[in-house]
Amino acid sequence: MIVFDLQCARGHQFEGWFDDNRAFEDQKKRQLILCPVCNDSNVCKIPSAFAIGSSRTNTETDTNPELRPPDPAALARKISHFLENSFDNVGSDFAKEALKIHYGAEEPRNIRGVSTSEEEKMLKEEGIRFFKIPAAPPSSEKN
Repeated sequence: MIVFDLQCARGHQFEGWFDDNRAFEDQKKRQLILCPVCNDSNVCKIPSAFAIGSSRTNTETDTNPELRPPDPAALARKISHFLENSFDNVGSDFAKEALKIHYGAEEPRNIRGVSTSEEEKMLKEEGIRFFKIPAAPPSSEKN
C-alpha cells in the first residue's frame, strides 16, 4: 500500500491509499477518487512531508560510535583539513589561476583561494565552474 496526499480542484487536501501509482492513475481516470469534503473528482497528488524513523535504540548508539551522528565541529575540521591538503592555495590569485587552467595555460589541478564578486561573475561568464565554501574557524585541536 502507498499513501498519497491529494488535493481537489477546490483546494481541499486529503489522503488516499492505493496499491501502487498505477492503481491511483486508473481510479483517477475513472473518476472514482472523490474529495471527502465536496465530492469533487478533479483530484491530483500533491507533495507530502515525510520522515524516516530509526529503529535503533539509544543503547545501540551509545555503544557503537559509528551509529552516532557526527559532531558538527569535528566534521568542519575534517572538511577544512581535506581542503588544506587536497587543494593548492592560490590566495587572491584564484580567478587568474582558474582562467589559466580553464584555457590550458596550466595543468588542471584543484585550487582554492579568494575572489571578489566581480571576479566570480567573470568566471561564470567564461563558463568556469567553482563553488564557495565558508571558511571554518581556526581550531587549536589536531586531527
